Amino acid sequence: MRRGSGDEVLLRSLGYKQELRRTFTPLELFGVGFSIIGLFPSMASVLVYALPNGGSVALVWGWLVCAVFLMFIALALAELGSAAPTSGGLYYWTHRFSSPRYKNVLSWIVGYSNTVGNLAGVASVDWGFAVQLMAAVSIGSDLKFVPTTGQTYGVFAAVLLAHAIICSAAAKYIARLQNVFIVLNVCLCLAIIIGLPAATPDEFKNSAKYAFGDFQNFYGWNNGFAFILSFLAPLWTVGGFDASVHISEEATNASVAVPWALLSAIFISSVLGWGINVAIAFNMGTGLEDILASPIGQPMAAILFNSFGKRGTLAVWSVVVVVQFMMGMGIVTVCSRQIFAFARDGGMPFSRYLRRVSPRTGVPTHAVWFCAFISLLLGLLAFAGAVAIGAIFSLAVAGQYTAYSIPISARFLGQNDFKPGVFTLGWASKPVAAIAVAWMVFILVVFFFPSTTHPTAADMNYTIVVFGGTIVLALVYFYFPKYGGKHWFHGPVSTIGEADSVETLERSGTSLEADRDYMENTKRSQ
Repeated sequence: MRRGSGDEVLLRSLGYKQELRRTFTPLELFGVGFSIIGLFPSMASVLVYALPNGGSVALVWGWLVCAVFLMFIALALAELGSAAPTSGGLYYWTHRFSSPRYKNVLSWIVGYSNTVGNLAGVASVDWGFAVQLMAAVSIGSDLKFVPTTGQTYGVFAAVLLAHAIICSAAAKYIARLQNVFIVLNVCLCLAIIIGLPAATPDEFKNSAKYAFGDFQNFYGWNNGFAFILSFLAPLWTVGGFDASVHISEEATNASVAVPWALLSAIFISSVLGWGINVAIAFNMGTGLEDILASPIGQPMAAILFNSFGKRGTLAVWSVVVVVQFMMGMGIVTVCSRQIFAFARDGGMPFSRYLRRVSPRTGVPTHAVWFCAFISLLLGLLAFAGAVAIGAIFSLAVAGQYTAYSIPISARFLGQNDFKPGVFTLGWASKPVAAIAVAWMVFILVVFFFPSTTHPTAADMNYTIVVFGGTIVLALVYFYFPKYGGKHWFHGPVSTIGEADSVETLERSGTSLEADRDYMENTKRSQ
């Protein structure tokens, strides 16, 4: 049997023929998830949300608390990914495992939540790149250059364009680069964990009492709630659990590779991230106000500047910027695959265009450019103020957690015949799922709160507006009389049709009769 045919048989059993090219090895699949997390650059992007809400306590203990619950989410999703590894992932699982009465609308909600979360992920990662690049320019100018919002947005638009062009190329090139991304990410993390303590002057070194016990609260919430608000930093950093799932139709040995890649990326990132936070807590000094108000405009860059000086910081920061660029490339790839899969089943506006795959590259290029364009529009929130752009980071978490919690719940609450894949937790599946969903619901509520107790228009948390508005519009679209999705959306649609010849099907290790049986069962279930 030819390479990949076993994966194609499994994909056909899920109702889809092989359209994308299977070019990602298990290690490269891990690389996609790990590079999207992009540990240290991601931590740099969101440090501004941790320091004012707990200081070093938020860095060390906030990260540790979140790491424990992140593994529960990862375990629950890994089981689903092993059982049904398809690019549709979350909305496919929702439809398959939910009760017949609700599966269409729930699948629709998950599809749009997942789309919004991924688009916000693209926008936030590339915005982080723009801020980091501007920080490098500021350091290089001896802090004389202070970028405007317009200049930062210009860089943001340019990097989105670059990512769209690169991600429109053949996927095999992006796959081969994952090994490089893994090495760069790990080396950068180790350089901070080892190099920062070695380079930091005594005036910026902190005691263990300060690193593990100092709590600072800048925004007026009581200390307990402020500590919880700091969770945005670790939860945004260690995210993108579904990355390997959306690439599963391009991976070899997907039922094993998907859960392995997912769990490995989350566990390794959680451990390395905690080590980085401890190193920062011991070597950032006590002047958090000065760090947050630094003309560099980037708190992590300000900390490195105090420790490494101008040249050392530029050397480290150049790697940070490169890794952040790689993160953007990964998240655009994942986002476009999720949009392609949802459009393949008719869930997106202009689905007939967004689902098209280039015959030359085997890439859904229309989905790639759609992803870049919508992310560009999301970036306009920056002009509403520094707090408003933070809504993009919260939006990424809110969209993803909504999309994660529904299929995990549906597996146990819906009427279905779930059959575990290669990876299974056995009796522990239900308690793990319950803890994961309870945690995500709690975090969703928390992240809709503003950062300050008496917000103005500039301080308002716009996550609820953007995310809530998207879900409301999606539901209006679904229930719209005569033309709404309720009248034509029936969840995942089999792409195995009469045009598939017996010879082609037999060559992939399955049969026309089996495919017809599957389609008939699908029709009956709908």
